[in-house]
Amino acid sequence: MAEIKLTGVRKQASFLKDELSAMNAALENLELMDGAPLDPVTKDWRDHVREMAYDMENCIDDSMPVLGGANASEGGFVKKASRRLRTLRARRRVADKMAGLKDLAMEANKRRMRYDSGCRVPPCASLVVSGAAGSVAVDPRISAMYKEAAWLVGVDGPREELVGWLTGGSEKKLKVVSIVGFGGLGKTTLAKQVYDQIGEKFDSKAFFSVSQRPDVMRLLVGLQLKLGLGESSSACDVQDIVDRLRQHLAHKRYLIVVDDCWDETAWDQIRCAFPESGNGSRSIWVRTGLSTQLKEVSSEILKKCGGLPLAVITIASLLASRPARLRDDWESIRNSLSSHCATNPTLEGMNRILNLSYMDLPRHLRACFLYLGIYPEDHVIGRDDLVRQWVAEGLVSNLHGQNLEDVGKTYFNQLINRNLMQPERTQYGEVLSCKVHDMMLDLVLSKCAEENFLSVAYSFKEARLHECKYNVRRLSLNSRAGGALEEDAVPATVASSLSQVRSLAWFGKSGFKCPVFPFKYLRVLFFDITCDRIGLDLTDIGQLCQLRYLKVLGPKSQAWFTEIKFPRSFEGFVHLETLEIDYILEVSIPSDIIRLPRLSHLIVPLDTRLPEGIGNMKSLLTLGWLDIRERSSEDIRALGELTNLRNLRLCNGARQVLPAAALDALVTLFGMLRDLRELCILRKIDDDDDRLAALSHIPLRLQVLELEGWAISRVPKWVGDLHCLCRLVLRVREITSADEVRALGELPDLVYLRLLVEHFDSPGEIRTTAAALVTLGTGLFPALEELHFCSPQEDASANLGFQAGTAPRLRRLHLEFHELNFGGATPTGMEHLLSLEKISVFREYSNHRPQVGRAIESAFREATQVHPSSPSFQMGGWMGLGHF
Repeated sequence: MAEIKLTGVRKQASFLKDELSAMNAALENLELMDGAPLDPVTKDWRDHVREMAYDMENCIDDSMPVLGGANASEGGFVKKASRRLRTLRARRRVADKMAGLKDLAMEANKRRMRYDSGCRVPPCASLVVSGAAGSVAVDPRISAMYKEAAWLVGVDGPREELVGWLTGGSEKKLKVVSIVGFGGLGKTTLAKQVYDQIGEKFDSKAFFSVSQRPDVMRLLVGLQLKLGLGESSSACDVQDIVDRLRQHLAHKRYLIVVDDCWDETAWDQIRCAFPESGNGSRSIWVRTGLSTQLKEVSSEILKKCGGLPLAVITIASLLASRPARLRDDWESIRNSLSSHCATNPTLEGMNRILNLSYMDLPRHLRACFLYLGIYPEDHVIGRDDLVRQWVAEGLVSNLHGQNLEDVGKTYFNQLINRNLMQPERTQYGEVLSCKVHDMMLDLVLSKCAEENFLSVAYSFKEARLHECKYNVRRLSLNSRAGGALEEDAVPATVASSLSQVRSLAWFGKSGFKCPVFPFKYLRVLFFDITCDRIGLDLTDIGQLCQLRYLKVLGPKSQAWFTEIKFPRSFEGFVHLETLEIDYILEVSIPSDIIRLPRLSHLIVPLDTRLPEGIGNMKSLLTLGWLDIRERSSEDIRALGELTNLRNLRLCNGARQVLPAAALDALVTLFGMLRDLRELCILRKIDDDDDRLAALSHIPLRLQVLELEGWAISRVPKWVGDLHCLCRLVLRVREITSADEVRALGELPDLVYLRLLVEHFDSPGEIRTTAAALVTLGTGLFPALEELHFCSPQEDASANLGFQAGTAPRLRRLHLEFHELNFGGATPTGMEHLLSLEKISVFREYSNHRPQVGRAIESAFREATQVHPSSPSFQMGGWMGLGHF
C-alpha cells in the first residue's frame, strides 16, 4: 500500500491541480454574489473551499522538490534510485497529505449536498466588469484630481490648471479647451471663474450659453451685442452674422466661453464664427455629454453621495468605467445606494458607497486591492514594490505571454483610475507611488478579515489570537503603534500557529533574530525598519525555499542601519526574484548569489561588494548599486552578457582612479547593453581620455541617463540620438557653443535635466559677449518641466538665459553655485517661462557672508514679484567645497 502511495504522487499532484482549478472557478462564481447574501450552508462551504485551495497550493509546492521537477529523469539507474531513497520519507509525507486533501474535498462537497437548503448561486451578478487585455495607462485626470485639496470641495485646482493651459506657453494659434461631464459637477462655475481671472488679458471677450435646443440665429445676434458690435442694420442670415463676427475678431486677441453646449450641429455652426487670428486667442467650450435620462440618474447618484468628497470621486470613477449607453448599469448603481446617505451622510453610508466600488472589481483586481492592507495607515506604497509583491504571491495572471510585471502595472493603473488608490508621486506621466485613504483602508481590512485574506497585528502574541477557525495566510506586524516585537515576546508556539503565512511584512522595530523558521510557505518577506540601530539577523532565512521577494529598508531619517546578517549560502533560494536592500550600512552578500536562476532585481546599498561573476545572472532586469572598484576588466565586460538588463546603476565606491582597462571595459559594456532603459553612474570617475564622449554605440532606448559621476569634456554628440530620453543628468567640463545646448533642447521627451558645468571658457580667457552661454532658445526643450543648473566655479545666474518660446512647460528652476561668484543678476529672460511655479537657489560658501546671501535673496525675490506667473522662491545653502 505504501508503494502504491509513493508511485502515485505525480497522479495525486495532477488531481490536486485540476481540483484547485475547479475550486478557484467556484470561488470566482461565488464572489459575484456579493450583491446578495449567501445562505449559511453555501457560505460555510465557500470558506472551507477557500482554505482547501490554499492548502492544495502549499501541497503542490511541497511536491515539487520531492518529484524532482525537470531533473527527475536525469542520470542513470543508480542515481535515480539514490534520489528516490533520499526523498523516501518526504514522498510518503506528501503522498499522505495529498490523499488527505483529496478526501477533504470529496467530503466538503458531500456535506454541502447533504445540507443543501435548495438555494442556488446564479451564474453572474449585476456588477461585473472583465479585466482589460492590453496595457492600461493612468487616466491623466486622476493626478489633477488629487493635485490640490481644493478640488475636493471646490474648483480652485481645476481652475488653476485651466488657466495654465490657456495662458501658458507662447502659442499664438487659437487654442480651444473643452470642459466635459454630466450635470451638477460645476462645469459652468469652473468656466466662469477662469473667464473672470484671465479675461482682462484679452482685447475682446464674451461668455454666453447655448442650452439643449439652441436658436443659433438668436445666439449669434446676442454674441454680437456682447462683443460691442450692435445689431445688424439689415436682414441677414446665419452666414452673414458669422462673416461679420469673423471680420470683427480677425485682428483681435479674444476669449470666448461657450457654455452648456449639447447639440453637435450648433457646435459646428457657432465655432465657424471664431477665426484663427494668430493673436493668441482662446476659447472654452462647456459640454454635457449625457442623455437626459442619464443626466437624471447621475444627479440622483450624486445626491446619494451626500456631498462627501471621497464618495463623489469614488462613484465618479465607477461610472467612468462603465459605458454611458448602459442605462440599466447606472440605475443598478443608483439603486444600490441607500437614499439615507443623502440626508444623513454617516460612516455607514460612506462604507456602502466604497463597498459598491469594491464589488465592481473583477476578481483578479480584488485580490490585488486587498493586498494593500499589508501596509500601515498613511504609508507611501511604491508601485514597483507592490507589483513585485503581487507577482511573488501569484496574484498576477499571465495574459497572452505578457511580462508579469507589465501586467501588474496595468492592474496598478486600473486601481488608480478607479480612485481606490490615491497617486502620491508622479513622473513622466506615470504614477510611481500611492497612498490609501483611511476609510478605504478600513474597507480593505474588513474585507481581509471576512475572507481571511490578511491579518494585521502589533505583536506575535496578538497574531496568534487572529488564528481561530482558519490559518493566518498573510501577516502585517506593526510595532510603530506601540506594539512589542522584542525577542522575549516571540513565542515558541509561533511555529504551529503561523506556519501557513505566505507574506510577512514587518514595520517598525528590529534588534533581534527574526523567527522565520516556521514560515516554510513564505513567498514575500518585507522589513521596513523605522527605528533602532542594532541590526537584523536573517541567518535562518535559508530555509525559506518558496521565497520570491525579499526587501529590507532601513530608517531614512536616522543614521544608516548598522548591519544585516544573511546566511552563508543562498543555495536554497531557487525561486527568489527580488532582493532589495537599502539604507543599510553593512551587508555581506553570499558568493553563491550568482547561481540563483530566477533573480530579476538585485538592488544593494552603496559600497556593498557583490561577488565576481554577476555576468552569469542572465535573468537580471535590474542591477544596482554595483561597486566597480577593484573589479577586473573581464568581470565588467562580462556584464554585457546580461541581455535582459533594463536598469543598471554603477558607482565608484572608493572614488579611486580606475585603471585604463577598467574604463575601456565600461565603455564597451555600455555599447553592448542595447535594450538598457536606465543607466546611472554615481561618484567621481576620472577619465582624462574622454572615452565616454567618444562612445560610438549607445543604447538608443534609454529613458533615464544619469552621469553625475563621469565628467565629459563637452555635451556628447550621441545625446541627440536618444529620442526616448526623459531624464538626463550630465556633468561637463566646458560649454563653449550654442550647438551643445541645442542638442539637448531638441530631445522631444526630455522632462528633467540636471546640467553640471565646471567651466564656461578656457582658463584666462575673457568672455566678450554679453549673451549667456547656456541659452534655452526658442522652440527648444518642448517637454522640459524641471531644470537643475549647477556651476561650482562660475556664476550660474550670469551664464543661464531663456529666449521667448523656450521650455513652455518648465515649472521648476533650481540653481546651485558658490556665493562668491554671484554677480548680482538673475538669469536673463526668466519672464519667458510662463509655466514657472518655483525657483530654488542653493549656494555653497566657505566663509559665510550674510550680506551676499541677502543680495542673492533680494535679487531673486524681486524677479519673482514681476514674473508673469509669480513663482514661489526658496533659498538654502551648505558649508564647504566639494559638493560638485
